[in-house]
Amino acid sequence: MENPHQQLVSTQRWVIKIGSALLTKPGQGLDLNRIRWLSGEIAELRRQGKDIVLVTSGSVAAGMQQLGWRRRPHELHRLQAAASVGQMNLIHAYATACQYYGIHTAQILLTHADLSERERHLNARSALQTLLKMGILPVVNENDAIATDEIRFGDNDTLAAMTANLIEADVLVILTDQSGFFDSDPRLNPQARMLAASAASNPALDSMAGDSKGELGRGGMATKLRAARRAARSGATTVILSGKEPDNLRHLAAGNPVGTLFWPDMKPIKARQQWLVGHLIPKGKLILDDGAVNVICGQGRSLLPVGIRAVQGDFSRGELVICCDAQGREVARGLANYSAAESIRIMGQPSQAIESLLGYVDEPELIHRDNLVVTT
Repeated sequence: MENPHQQLVSTQRWVIKIGSALLTKPGQGLDLNRIRWLSGEIAELRRQGKDIVLVTSGSVAAGMQQLGWRRRPHELHRLQAAASVGQMNLIHAYATACQYYGIHTAQILLTHADLSERERHLNARSALQTLLKMGILPVVNENDAIATDEIRFGDNDTLAAMTANLIEADVLVILTDQSGFFDSDPRLNPQARMLAASAASNPALDSMAGDSKGELGRGGMATKLRAARRAARSGATTVILSGKEPDNLRHLAAGNPVGTLFWPDMKPIKARQQWLVGHLIPKGKLILDDGAVNVICGQGRSLLPVGIRAVQGDFSRGELVICCDAQGREVARGLANYSAAESIRIMGQPSQAIESLLGYVDEPELIHRDNLVVTT
């Protein structure tokens, strides 16, 4: 592509994620000046006719400042306390800044459980769609005050990508304190080069991403790359962009080559498949033989017990499992028709043997093709 950024000009629905490092000053709490001018940038995009959903970090960092904590705590209950204190100031800062530009805001707090349960997933989607139709700016954050380790998104880059999937956004913008995505950490290597654009699935990106994290945030470049790939599943383009430079969002909307763009190079999957792949937490793993891999990936058919070589994890009927080839590489994900204990008993066996092995037969397939999504 000569200038893939130019394709952003005609896009309409954007999810913009703002990281903790941008929103806070070390030891001083929220950076209200930056929140004001970022709100002005969002107002300009809205004037251009773009629908914007804002995903924000910063509640824990803001709470730490108010509580006088100098280091981010590790204990979940202390993180929850800091988030509860900081969330009040964070949303007030956005509401005040956006009100200056005539923008009404709405707070949306989510946990992984909200998106992994189908009815709640659809309710969240409906709420966001309705707010956008009403011209209101949704401000989304993880519900840190009640989230447990089991239902956390892990970082707001992931939450932003899942929000992009949820509303079928055209663009995901991840604003950070870096200019873009570099081939090595620019803080450690002065010779590091920033990439202008790449296919989201490019395997060479993994070694470049590293796994560094900021003091106040949870997500480094590795999480941003994973977010870009998750967003690509619903056809969204992701841009990693500096949130320190005034007018960067305007330049991006005008098609100027700022930041690093990851274009989706895979066929977008349907909404229910996105929910299966991106919003459910895997509970186990199935190791398949070569014949089963060919059947589900090459022929689009259901997964039968005869193609299973090993079962890992402790899952129940209806829970999500990862399907891997003999080398351990993920090839698909789907909802199991049998529990882990039952799957172990019927693996490698023909479907007609299920009843004699279990004493009953529920489905002839271990995963029906309607509940199976190829991820390679």
